[in-house]
Amino acid sequence: MADRVQDFHKHSSRPSERRGSRSQIAREPKPRPMEQPRELARDHVDLSVVIPLFNEEESLVELSIELKKILDGLRLKYEILFVDDGSTDNSFKILQEMHQLNRQIKAIRFRRNFGKSAALSAGFQAARGAVIVTMDADLQDDPAEIPHLIEKLRNGYDLISGWKRERHDPVSKTIPSRLFNFVTAKLTGLRLHDLNCGLKAYRKELAKDLKIYGELHRFIPVLAHWAGFRVGEIIVQHHPRKYGKTKFGAGRFWRGFLDLLTVLFTTRYIRRPLHLFGVWGLISFLIGLGIDLYLSIEWILGRTALGNRPLFLLGIVLIIVGIQFVSMGLLGEMITKTQQADREYAIRDVLR
Repeated sequence: MADRVQDFHKHSSRPSERRGSRSQIAREPKPRPMEQPRELARDHVDLSVVIPLFNEEESLVELSIELKKILDGLRLKYEILFVDDGSTDNSFKILQEMHQLNRQIKAIRFRRNFGKSAALSAGFQAARGAVIVTMDADLQDDPAEIPHLIEKLRNGYDLISGWKRERHDPVSKTIPSRLFNFVTAKLTGLRLHDLNCGLKAYRKELAKDLKIYGELHRFIPVLAHWAGFRVGEIIVQHHPRKYGKTKFGAGRFWRGFLDLLTVLFTTRYIRRPLHLFGVWGLISFLIGLGIDLYLSIEWILGRTALGNRPLFLLGIVLIIVGIQFVSMGLLGEMITKTQQADREYAIRDVLR
């Protein structure tokens, strides 16, 4: 661990050097993403990089060195904010030593593992930058993509999500991920190829307005889209995992689909529950009514008996279920009516 931190100290004292064709992009003077009043200039930060992590001690120094090379070339005032999600290895000790060497590196440490959504939420609240970039700490996200994310964000977008078109992960992760992205795009109407890419850029007002919990970090672009923010994506480079192993198992895909139902309900129908329960209630009621009307006409004409027809009982059950669904929707509307004081919109501009 001491060798890694010494290596960081050695690199942090050197002028930044960039290799490859993308170095020109980083060295060109960039306009500030957002102008601030002069009285705020001292505390103003142009860019915050938020990095959630869990047991990533092997990659932290290398990641910080690469980040410093890229961010120094942007000529912006920046901060790097690590959020330690209850690591049990030496991750936080390394962060402490790097913080002593470079005050631009900051860290938050959870008492236990609360999950990526909680880590991102804490990072968003602590970040001071006008633009906030998120990335993973496992070295699979390339810091060299940060200038491209910022440049795309300046084209009028509020959130830019990375798309790992060439993904260096096992098939057990890539195939379920593609299925998940396809289903989510169809159900939500947001046509992104890679919702769960950790590499994203946000405008500050969007990041501060997000309310994520559980495992809803997968649906941040969807939540932003439905709140009225403009969402885009760019292709980003993805690297094979260099150290350790993934912290997510196969169960996350099943949990992801359950979370998708949560997102659909709490965004599309939270303010209009009757539109969800009422539709299915009416469908069930009409099917049951049609079945029983048909059998009743048959009974009146003497063509059948109702006592030995299970279909008649099914019609009654469907009618009852339909009435219950409509009743649930009406109750939901009544509850929503009493809570209309809660803000359900996002303001973009105000002229006074």
